[in-house]
Amino acid sequence: PSPIIVLNHTIICHHAIMIVCDSALISAATSKCAACGKDGENLKACTACKLVKYCNVTCQKAHRPEHKKECKKRATEIFDEALFKEPPPNEECPVCSLPFHSMVEQTYKSCCGNTLCSGCIYAMVNEHGSLETFVCPFCREPASRSDEEELKRIRKRMDLNDPEAFYLLSSVYARGISRCIPQDKKKAFELSIRAVELGSTTALFNVGIGYSGGRLVKKDMKKAIHFWQLAAMKGSIEARHNLGYYEKERMSGNISRAMKHYMIAARAGLEKSLKVVQQGYSKGVVTKDDYEKTLRAYQKSQDEVKSIQRDKAAAYRA
Repeated sequence: PSPIIVLNHTIICHHAIMIVCDSALISAATSKCAACGKDGENLKACTACKLVKYCNVTCQKAHRPEHKKECKKRATEIFDEALFKEPPPNEECPVCSLPFHSMVEQTYKSCCGNTLCSGCIYAMVNEHGSLETFVCPFCREPASRSDEEELKRIRKRMDLNDPEAFYLLSSVYARGISRCIPQDKKKAFELSIRAVELGSTTALFNVGIGYSGGRLVKKDMKKAIHFWQLAAMKGSIEARHNLGYYEKERMSGNISRAMKHYMIAARAGLEKSLKVVQQGYSKGVVTKDDYEKTLRAYQKSQDEVKSIQRDKAAAYRA
């Protein structure tokens, strides 16, 4: 798909919604054309709401004025069902098999295309005594000895359509690296969009950051929120936290929707979201039952990602 398609809220969101809700809604559609009443087996369902079917585009356009309000209402409901669904489980480090988490630093390795946790990186560095003799904990490939060698590895992964390789190179262009890669914000954004197209949740979140801050592209909060919504549905709890903030402070001022976002992020282990939920409970906008469930889920999430190696890595960074 092209970047234009990626930026189109309706196309992407409805595509995601169809995957989630298609089977549940298709049975609700009638076997008659909503416009002309003709029976048929080859009728096409409205792609937005799935509530009605049509013979063809002509019938759909003719029925649009009557159907528009109902369609928009149901499409919004479907989108919210997808948006506020509990996120998928966190991915695991391929070396230690412990879940990743926002509090656990992660490192993408261009040698094998794996993302490893800070605990496994720390353990390997500690074993070898220095970064000079470091090898990848997963594939045992020695670390790159120069920027040129690292860029060669990244581009090799890009040839395999590795989304994280595209995103890594975008961050390199955003900063600029001496003579190898000059700073090029336009190129950085193009690479981020390609990473999004290939499925990178990290890129989705950070493209949203780009639009919210106007650092790589012109500031556009509508697009920022759109990318954060997509990232949140794929499991980014940082994106979820940002959505909570903008629902509460910058958008509709809808405290209920904001707290839904914060509670989902807190249950997945994000401490700053838990603090907002605690404030919401103290102010009476979060129920005791919701607060207790969120607190228990948060603690469980924290326990699941802990290891001695990760604790040592965090202490070393501090």
